[in-house]
Amino acid sequence: MDDLLQPLIDGQRRALSRAITLVESTRPDHRIRATALIAALPDRQALRIGLSGTPGVGKSTFIEAFGTMLTEQGLRVAVLAVDPSSARSGGSILGDKTRMEMLSRNPMAFIRPTPSSAQLGGVARRTRETIRLCEAAGYDVVLIETVGVGQSETLVAEMCDLFTLLLAPAGGDELQGVKRGIMEMADLILVNKADGDLLATARRTVADYAGALRLLRKRPQDPGDFPKALPVSAVTGDGLDKAWAEMQALIAWRRDSGHFDSTRAAQARHWFHAELRAGLLAQLDQPHVRAEMARLGDAVAAGQMTPGGAASQMLDRLGRTSALAE
Repeated sequence: MDDLLQPLIDGQRRALSRAITLVESTRPDHRIRATALIAALPDRQALRIGLSGTPGVGKSTFIEAFGTMLTEQGLRVAVLAVDPSSARSGGSILGDKTRMEMLSRNPMAFIRPTPSSAQLGGVARRTRETIRLCEAAGYDVVLIETVGVGQSETLVAEMCDLFTLLLAPAGGDELQGVKRGIMEMADLILVNKADGDLLATARRTVADYAGALRLLRKRPQDPGDFPKALPVSAVTGDGLDKAWAEMQALIAWRRDSGHFDSTRAAQARHWFHAELRAGLLAQLDQPHVRAEMARLGDAVAAGQMTPGGAASQMLDRLGRTSALAE
């Protein structure tokens, strides 16, 4: 038994932090240990809520206000905040705890900033494993805050029970709301900053998106009045209780109808496929494979081969190598 397992199950924050560091490590021995640890975790379930939105929409401010409200209701809240990594240096600021100053000091809350490390889709490479660790540690709600995303970054929807999209007032019209991509993946659209001078604008934006959502095809796993658009204010707290009530109502409906369990099963299958693809890509980092790729790349750069032809040749050789290994 891993010495992290029991302290993690007991809810020790230090053990949870160490376990997350372990699963994020790329060292081969750490990956073996992390895989065994994940397999040994008890089957505990938390409500997984994905939160996405464009940069500057107020995701961190909303999470602090929303998480504080949940902890006041006696719920333990884990926040997994994914920070963008630099394309040049590879580094990340990881300043979400600074933004969530009050929540970070709350004993009922746990905040873990994680670099995206060039992972596309708005989440980090090991976010799924981190969610499982937080569930095993006894947290009731896990909030996954993505990096600032655009229309096509919807990977977080494949790992959460409820996908919330946070928008700013005057962010678009009905046509913007009808666009495919992240809009049609959202279970709940929250228009933030609905306070002060922006209150009237926020209400108009909610009306725009509410009208647009009626034009989208309804999903079979949801009741007829979802998805919804609601105004909220992370500064004043207005609308947070209403948003939480709608989330609970939707999850209760999915549990009663059986869609909750079927969605979790489909997400587990998606996780398997993602791990398989990542493992196949990792084989390209082997020294002899990198050398052959460099040789073919030089041939393409010199105009001696086409990119498609070089790729086909490389794939053929990888297939023959796998056959010999068997």
